[in-house]
Amino acid sequence: MNDLNIPSSQSTPGVTSAFSEGVLLMRGDSYPENSYEFFTPIIQWLEAYLGSEQRPLRLELRLVYMNTSSVKAMMDIFDMLEEAHLGGQPVSVDWYYDPLNERVFDLADEFREDCTFPFNISSDSQST
Repeated sequence: MNDLNIPSSQSTPGVTSAFSEGVLLMRGDSYPENSYEFFTPIIQWLEAYLGSEQRPLRLELRLVYMNTSSVKAMMDIFDMLEEAHLGGQPVSVDWYYDPLNERVFDLADEFREDCTFPFNISSDSQST
């Protein structure tokens, strides 16, 4: 399976994956002009990983800002992780936020409320 290496832009986060390690990392701002187009390869990678592996998957997020369509895409991703978790697959989220940006903490916390899998939110001055 191919790993993702999507460079960040002014309006999209950088995305990298390590299939062999079961890690997907997203870092930066997310307000793409076409969220569906941007998130499709990410969702496809997750579907392929979750469909072929029973190894743990860890989603590491260091997001600074997300527009409404990006929030919707993340909800879809978290729904996929929840389904995998309920099916017995070990999944987790580690969301790091800039302590100067409490809105990101609040957003992450809202997401966490709907998830039963391990979902950690940590302050990290290196999040940007």
